[in-house]
Amino acid sequence: MSERIELDITLPKETRYLGLVGQIGESMARALERFSGDREELAYHINLVLTEAMANAIKHADQPTSTEVRITITLARHKLTIRVYDQGQGFDLHTVSPPDTASLQERGRGIFIIRAIMDRVSYRKLKSGHVLEMEKTLH
Repeated sequence: MSERIELDITLPKETRYLGLVGQIGESMARALERFSGDREELAYHINLVLTEAMANAIKHADQPTSTEVRITITLARHKLTIRVYDQGQGFDLHTVSPPDTASLQERGRGIFIIRAIMDRVSYRKLKSGHVLEMEKTLH
């Protein structure tokens, strides 16, 4: 897989755009002709991590001056990298505990799902906010 794809998406910080960003990720996955794995499963996974990460950025990046969510998706060689930028107060990724599976609440499952799907997940502070970076090796 030698093709390189780079997308830089800036959307209003509104949940109504979750489906759009998920569809963009799905379409990209389905277009990877040289990917030897299950493209439908990859499309579903990319949609899921994109919408979970964007929903978290919308919900937790509640700075009054923050009106947009920026997402970059890069496919280079055999690595997919997704970055979701926010201007919230941030959190410690290492202290996020697994969700209570006995509970019917849907809260607290996003980071758990992202970690289960992606090979590497990090969250770090930038000059103007934070970035959640997710990587997946594709074969």
